[in-house]
Amino acid sequence: MRTSYLGGVALVVLGVVALLTYMSLYIVPQTQFALPLRLGQPQTPRTEPGLYVKAPFIDNVVYLEKRILDLDSPSQEVIANDQKRLVVDAFARYRIIDPLKFYQTLTSVNGAELRLTSIMSSALRRVLGQSSFLDVVRDNRAGLMAKIKDEVNREATGFGVVVIDVRIRRADLPDANSQAVFQRMQTERQREAAQFRAQGSEQAQRIRAEADRSVAKLRGEANGQANEIRGSADAERIRIFADAYDKDPDFFAFYRSMQAYVDTLKPSNTRFLLRPDSEFFRYLQNPNSVLPTVPKVAGQPVPAPAQ
Repeated sequence: MRTSYLGGVALVVLGVVALLTYMSLYIVPQTQFALPLRLGQPQTPRTEPGLYVKAPFIDNVVYLEKRILDLDSPSQEVIANDQKRLVVDAFARYRIIDPLKFYQTLTSVNGAELRLTSIMSSALRRVLGQSSFLDVVRDNRAGLMAKIKDEVNREATGFGVVVIDVRIRRADLPDANSQAVFQRMQTERQREAAQFRAQGSEQAQRIRAEADRSVAKLRGEANGQANEIRGSADAERIRIFADAYDKDPDFFAFYRSMQAYVDTLKPSNTRFLLRPDSEFFRYLQNPNSVLPTVPKVAGQPVPAPAQ
């Protein structure tokens, strides 16, 4: 009975010792700081990872993030030094460098976000209020972000944090101003488009006039060449006829008469009155008819006209 009692007491003692040992040890991860609190008062922070000892029931440990933290600032309206309004959306990244000072001034990450957001909003208004609209939107955006970071760090140093980077995610005109600017840009583009169309129409008319003038010139030259060729061809035809008449006047007279028959006796019920013994029908009455003698004009024989 006594042995059993002693064994139970030993187990209780071992359990108490194990519990006290468990409550006396704590681990600091590589990604966090550990800040021991003795009766609510902060002690020396543990910045290196490892296993540490604390007083049970007296000490409490608060863990703080060692990695980079994000800070989102709500969109706010800023007036630039040229009196233009801007809606600015920015964010920052910061890190805790002094856990003790951070806990004493800000207590937690939520408290840090509230305080740093206020500081960054003030820095945004102060820096962007001294800059022009074009500097914020286009010309000196990187320089302004660096200046805002320096302004925030100047005030945040006393909180045990350092701001690593500040970025302006968006900097636009307010909706009403954006709509007005868009309409003005649209009107300007429409005016430029109308001007380009007018210039194109003028250029098109000039090109058409030049093309018409070139066509008229080419047609005139072509007609002149065609008339010249026709004249040469007619002269050649007359010469060939004259040569043929000189070689065989009777055949030439017969050929002319045949052409006259073809031209006059059309299959269209043509009617005309002639004497039966007319000279026009001499080849029909006598195929061996001989052409009567005709005078010569300017030294060239002229065939008798076909009847």
